[in-house]
Amino acid sequence: MPVFRWGSAFDAFRDLEREVDRWVRSMDIAFENPRIGRPYPMLNLYDLGSEYLITAELSGCTAAELDLTVANGVVTMRGKRTPAGDVPEDRFRRRERPIGNWERSISVPERINDDDVRAELNDGLLKLYLPKTPSAAPKQIPVTKGRSEISNENATEGESR
Repeated sequence: MPVFRWGSAFDAFRDLEREVDRWVRSMDIAFENPRIGRPYPMLNLYDLGSEYLITAELSGCTAAELDLTVANGVVTMRGKRTPAGDVPEDRFRRRERPIGNWERSISVPERINDDDVRAELNDGLLKLYLPKTPSAAPKQIPVTKGRSEISNENATEGESR
């Protein structure tokens, strides 16, 4: 490979990218967990006007294994995900679905009515409804014309000093 080329300055980066791709394809390694660092469960938060809706995919979890709490505008979900089926550990070649205990917390942007929170778990999909408190709804503030706090006399006195 030549040390210097005429042409675009980005050709070297394209060559490097091609070489790294070739090197990664040549490796025959099954990564244990390619989603390290990703929070589980992944969820969506929707603003439905009068309430928030959090949805999370929790396949492998039952309602009895879930612990949902809300305090100070933070929703915390805890649970345990058990392995599906009777497959022995030594038979796995790839495992991308996490198993074991997990916990996830998410802040809600506005105050919610803790007493009316409800949750449903159907076919592995958790729906958590968080009604907003009436005080959390935006309130229009009327603006009136006010009087000037600085009179002409005070302005002249300040200028002469």
